[in-house]
Amino acid sequence: MRKPKAPEANRARIVEAAIDEFASRGFKGASMDAIAARTHTTRALINYYFGSKEKLYIAVLEQVYAEIRDAESELDLDHLPPVDAVRRIVEFTYNYYVEHEGFVRLVVAENQARGQHLRKSRAMRTLNRPIIDRLADVIARGQKQGVFRRDIDPVEVHKAIAALGMFNVTNQYTFGAIFQREMGAKGNLAGRREMVTEVIVSYLQRREAP
Repeated sequence: MRKPKAPEANRARIVEAAIDEFASRGFKGASMDAIAARTHTTRALINYYFGSKEKLYIAVLEQVYAEIRDAESELDLDHLPPVDAVRRIVEFTYNYYVEHEGFVRLVVAENQARGQHLRKSRAMRTLNRPIIDRLADVIARGQKQGVFRRDIDPVEVHKAIAALGMFNVTNQYTFGAIFQREMGAKGNLAGRREMVTEVIVSYLQRREAP
């Protein structure tokens, strides 16, 4: 086949369509023909750019993680007191999951696959480092001011923020059916977000055991 024009634009369109397809159907259920139809192109062209379905899926994972990291980089934290900065991070993360359910579904699907595709990405570890560094900086400022405890692992804090935020999306239907409570973007979203935020802040401020 002839070399296509506007390769970067074409790749971006294919990845965008693939995000929706993989988020909806998972890796195994996703159709390359459906992605081709969404982008008015062909499977041959998709393979020309990405090489295989798995490589396209890895590109999708890298893209959605890059998007949340880029959005986090826009948070203006340096001028905020440490407690307020942590609150902003938690609230942003909670809202992001609600507004980007496709990202959450992709994360869940890749965990069900035991991370076998994500581990093949060379970019993934460095791609996700900035949020740990930013969180570590905020925590260090809080420790210096005496408002945060000393024994804090930023990775563990990030994990707790992600877990508490994702539950609202991943378990919205089962939890909602069992307890008759609206979840996801429905119901008392602000109240749930505030509770998660206070859980994280309270942990950071808790005194160490003597």
